[in-house]
Amino acid sequence: MILEARQVVARYPGADAPALSRVSLGVPAGSLIALAGPNGSGKTTLMRALLGVIPLAGGEALVDGRPIWQWARADLARVIGVVPQREETWVPLTAEEFVLMGRYPRLGALSPVSRADRGSVRMALERCDAAHLASRVVDTLSGGEWQRVRIARALAQEPKVLVLDEPGTALDVRHEMEIMELVRELVNEGLACLLISHHLNLAARYATGMTLLDQGEVVAAGPPGEVLTEEILTRVFRWPLAVTDWHGAPQLVPLRPGESPGPRG
Repeated sequence: MILEARQVVARYPGADAPALSRVSLGVPAGSLIALAGPNGSGKTTLMRALLGVIPLAGGEALVDGRPIWQWARADLARVIGVVPQREETWVPLTAEEFVLMGRYPRLGALSPVSRADRGSVRMALERCDAAHLASRVVDTLSGGEWQRVRIARALAQEPKVLVLDEPGTALDVRHEMEIMELVRELVNEGLACLLISHHLNLAARYATGMTLLDQGEVVAAGPPGEVLTEEILTRVFRWPLAVTDWHGAPQLVPLRPGESPGPRG
């Protein structure tokens, strides 16, 4: 298991209830695990716990079988590539320079950038269909281009697992699908991926497994077809939904008040 939470408990100072209550989740190599749930359900808190950003009140977070507290941050950056939901640059970097930042965990103190590092950057940009953007300043990129460059930076780290927080934010349908196709291709090649997403229909089509949180607890975990049921979703999201099927993947349709689910696809 590359990334794992075991009965994790997390609390924020002054809160009446824990943000996470005995939450378990595992992300093995070659899997895409989608983490979903309503706003405030604990998704971001779990991600921060898995990355060692916040202390745990109970349980364990492990990376490649070792407790997170045993990892030096530089070593951790060689295993986990993170693409946060929002990110800004404050200097006019080109896309190539930005992706090169992903090599820093593998460079020694004051080490010069090597030909191998440049090659890794080139390969990451090509992998993300962004090689033609190498000389572009990042603040001139479109939303889809910027997202591909950010994923390329994570790939330049040569990680074992990608953590993606809402990678489709602000993207149109085409660019969102391109990102998901890329991620699934990487997973098929052996990379592990933890995807945090509100886009349940998209996650259901690409994920190998899903974990659904509500109020800091795991409500359901397993294949998308077992997690995304009408009964579970209506209870968790507190809104009536119908679930249909698209080539074996469950797809959700939020219902208007008084509307019946109708025939199944």
